[in-house]
Amino acid sequence: MTKPSQAREIALDVLIEVLERGGQCHVVLRQALEKYQYLDKKDRSLITRVTEGTIENRLAIDEVISRCSSVAIGKMKPLIRTLLRMSVYQILWMDRIPDRAVCNEAVNLAAKRHFTGLRGFVNGVLRSVSRQKESFVFSDWETRYSMPAWLIRLWEEQYDAKMVEGMLQAFLRQPPTSVRYNRSLADAGAIRQSLERQGVTVKESPLTSSVVLLEGYDSLEELEVFEKGFIQVQDASSCLVGEIAAPQPGSVVLDICGAPGGKALHLADQMGGSGLVVVRDLTERKIRMVEENVSRAGYSNVRTEVWDARVYDPSWEQRADLVIADLPCSGLGVIGRKPDIKYRVTPERLAELAALQREILAVVSRYVKPGGKLIYSTCTVNRMENEEQREWFLAGFPFDPLPMEKPAEILKAEETTREGYIQLIPGRYPCDGFFIAAFRRRDEGPEPL
Repeated sequence: MTKPSQAREIALDVLIEVLERGGQCHVVLRQALEKYQYLDKKDRSLITRVTEGTIENRLAIDEVISRCSSVAIGKMKPLIRTLLRMSVYQILWMDRIPDRAVCNEAVNLAAKRHFTGLRGFVNGVLRSVSRQKESFVFSDWETRYSMPAWLIRLWEEQYDAKMVEGMLQAFLRQPPTSVRYNRSLADAGAIRQSLERQGVTVKESPLTSSVVLLEGYDSLEELEVFEKGFIQVQDASSCLVGEIAAPQPGSVVLDICGAPGGKALHLADQMGGSGLVVVRDLTERKIRMVEENVSRAGYSNVRTEVWDARVYDPSWEQRADLVIADLPCSGLGVIGRKPDIKYRVTPERLAELAALQREILAVVSRYVKPGGKLIYSTCTVNRMENEEQREWFLAGFPFDPLPMEKPAEILKAEETTREGYIQLIPGRYPCDGFFIAAFRRRDEGPEPL
């Protein structure tokens, strides 16, 4: 019996942690890659692809297994269930790996993990999948795109069918790494040249000249410009928050729920080190993430604080020129990067998050000085958390819509930017799903409590 490959065994452990124990995919996978950073690029890439691909396509994979197994998926041992899922993904979605090799690896892994008696079962199911793989064609969107039916219905109520299917397709594409230039620290051309010297493929983002898309590298931490703080991981959609906010030099900025700090660093960069950006988040762990990014970039005009955004802070009453409120949301816009989100979220959770957002907005809006700006954003595609929140806020608080004067060229056709908001849809635009609404505070009396 041959020894199972270490990469596949690591992928199996990551998937068990996510699919069986409720771990977050991006967190568990990052921890595994850090632990096994001595592995070569090929093995690390295999771990990532098998893990993310299995989770992304889990509903389709489960349908395939159910057609080829005499045992219901829910009645299988967790390790065997996970082993079959990752193996089916390799058979159906990874053409470069021979089916026989996948089957043999799975059988060996079952034996190594003390399930010798189930080797025949594992082999039989996977051989059946291999024989029938040309017949697995799914017409329903739930199975084809591995998206829970209730989420598809939610989006169909809000957008036309073509846009919904385009979004579902986009979620299954492997996105490149999106990074923003810290222009006050280094010239964009010099940053790009450094990346290309290290063999990285660099492409411009069509949404903003501040962002480039990276492929073909092994570890981000090994890139010279990352180590020096010249680039920051940030999607183009998130970068638009800073461009729309357009802070003036010397501004006082409060960034609510600001971890991991991408928006704050962008604002600090735009102000050229002047003024003050205070980043707040709920826990020490999240604030440490911000501090790591701030330390790497070396900005002296950024301060961090642990603070519960629901708790009013009188020291900030009408003090901020700009408040960035990137509030907790369902994350439906980043399913392409965090595929397990679609299996975690529930209709009840959407309602809870919308209520939380209103609670926080009612507090943090008080920190904006008359004439100051409030930018509300989420990384989701859901009117309850986005357009409906904007309407609620305008109806009850002394703020007016702030037309977006600096939308990217590609976005100028979006009429809503004239009304101060935009919903970015994956598939329609090459970015995460993201919502941004801009407001300016009127010079009126005290806000409602």
